[in-house]
Amino acid sequence: MKPWLTFGWIAALRFLAEGWMQTMFILGGIAVGVGVIIFMAAMLASVQTNYTNRVLTWQPQIQLQPPDEVARPLRRSTGEIEAAAVQRPAQRNRPLDQWQTILVGMRARPDVVIATPSVSGSALAVRGDASRSISVLGMEPEDYFRIVRLPDYMVAGTSVIGTDDILIGVNLAEDMGAETGDKLKVNAADGTLRTLTIKGVFDVGNRGANERNTYVAFRTAQSLFNLVGGVTDIDITVRDVNAAENVAQEIEALLPVKAESWIKNNFQFFTAIRAQTISSLLIRSLVGLSVAFGIAAVLVVSVLQRSKDIGILRAMGSSRGQVLRIFLIQGGVLGFLGSIIGSVLGGLALVLWHRYARQPNGEEFFPLIVRPSLFLWSSLLATLTGIFAGTVPALRAANLNPVEAIRG
Repeated sequence: MKPWLTFGWIAALRFLAEGWMQTMFILGGIAVGVGVIIFMAAMLASVQTNYTNRVLTWQPQIQLQPPDEVARPLRRSTGEIEAAAVQRPAQRNRPLDQWQTILVGMRARPDVVIATPSVSGSALAVRGDASRSISVLGMEPEDYFRIVRLPDYMVAGTSVIGTDDILIGVNLAEDMGAETGDKLKVNAADGTLRTLTIKGVFDVGNRGANERNTYVAFRTAQSLFNLVGGVTDIDITVRDVNAAENVAQEIEALLPVKAESWIKNNFQFFTAIRAQTISSLLIRSLVGLSVAFGIAAVLVVSVLQRSKDIGILRAMGSSRGQVLRIFLIQGGVLGFLGSIIGSVLGGLALVLWHRYARQPNGEEFFPLIVRPSLFLWSSLLATLTGIFAGTVPALRAANLNPVEAIRG
């Protein structure tokens, strides 16, 4: 006899084998439950990861900007307020004070991966009779493209730009009737005019960004907006994308800057993700609860059916602990075997869905992300659920009076 095959294991496995029909039914129920949990968890993780990556395709996780200008009431020499009603002033395109010091401080933070300066502002793009309002962002490609991976979304031309080049979105190119190599006049609000060559066209999957966002070299933007030596933003990527808002609030509390995170700028999107997570967790909890009740019900029936066998075991000298372990082992074995079968079913369902569920043009809805840890945690959770579900039947079996159990 193998060392691990103790009396409790022998009795538990024999009870499961003798009631094989009940065992098959409960294994099927557990497998379906675990399969549903794995399928939903993997789908939700894939949807959230891909949507988050899509949102962060065209914007940094945190952006530091100069604080808003605030108007103060006019006071007389006596200290009395001249006019109580104060109108909020229009916000100008201002440089960030002491940006070099702030940049060094950001790069030294342990929760920051990348920090890079940029210059942004609004302008008017003109080509022939066509004109469009655009947002111009000047950046240092080596660092900025590690935050916003624009080169991965180029559909024409190249992302390598010089001082007289510009990158535009595919929708802006269509509106302007332009393509790579064409000239585009960019007129800033103060009248500064630059004629730039379209070096590349990108498509980030967002029409608003494709129509408005444009990218130029760092020095070009400084010259266009008369900010030579200055920057308007510091763009940041943090280690935990979901903690971006907390980091932004901490930075804003320490420095005289306005820190905006992608979570704050996309609040409705982030709220939808949280609602999806909560609803998925609730559904998976209910499925797990139904699995636990199923295991408990089968073991309760097993205790009733085998009350005489339990009484004989107790009369022959088996302790309450040994009888207790028999049914706890049954619950754990059912949970473990059911989780293995369920993991196979869940993985198969994911593969089939990803292969056959397609968009009208034949492309996949989104890349499927399946982590091996999902199967490990599902198996562990199902095994613990089985042991927990077997606790009440096990206690009932251990507390049976041997004489009354034998009499029936």
